[in-house]
Amino acid sequence: MPLLNRLLAALLALLALVQPARAEPQGPLVLAAASMQEALTAAADAWAMKRHPRPVLSFAGTPALARQVQAGAPADLFVSADAEWADTLQQQGLLAPGTRRNLAVNALVLVAPAGSRLRLYPAPGFPLLAALGAEGRLAMADPDSVPAGRYGRQALTRFGLWDAVAPRVARAENVRAALALVARGAAPLGVVYATDARAEPAVRVVGVFPAGSHPPIVYPIARLAGSTHPDGEPFRRFLLSGAGRAILRRFGFVAR
Repeated sequence: MPLLNRLLAALLALLALVQPARAEPQGPLVLAAASMQEALTAAADAWAMKRHPRPVLSFAGTPALARQVQAGAPADLFVSADAEWADTLQQQGLLAPGTRRNLAVNALVLVAPAGSRLRLYPAPGFPLLAALGAEGRLAMADPDSVPAGRYGRQALTRFGLWDAVAPRVARAENVRAALALVARGAAPLGVVYATDARAEPAVRVVGVFPAGSHPPIVYPIARLAGSTHPDGEPFRRFLLSGAGRAILRRFGFVAR
């Protein structure tokens, strides 16, 4: 019997080793504009510290995220870098009624590599082309679809410069990709959000676009109509709370 008991104990121990590990509970899936990366990562960490499953964050350009929602992505929250894409999804019935709020505000800046001594003052007719030099390109998120690029085009159009500079634009998939072009020296100047410039030590701000040169840069947040995660709505409320807004301010956003 002792031998049989030992064999049974050994068999049970072996079975325990081959049992699949219990999966950790997964938090709500958040589709968020690329420029929110650092702030929302910190917010997700703070939420997890409250003993909630950590939210799963997916960052990309707002148009790409909106198309995922339209295709039925099983996500819970959507954070847009402009009102237009949020309007589109709301009109299509893809946002949960009553959950859309403005989360934060940003600013638009010109950046150059960190070693640049350039200083520009964006205004009608300012010497942007001269600052680019003979061959330099202006890095921007795609102005045809990505909010950061649209804001940049609107400002440069207002200043009477867009037609001249458009052929010199290096179009990027999103604002972080445009920032990377400047950070690695592939473009002498870029149009990005102020919070992006703050997050990248390899660039410096060389000019700030006046707020009146483009529409307000507002970040709407909403729960998606198809959301089923029990933490989706509580995490949305956390981001809009005093604690959540304090995190956003820490990363350079103006919390609404």
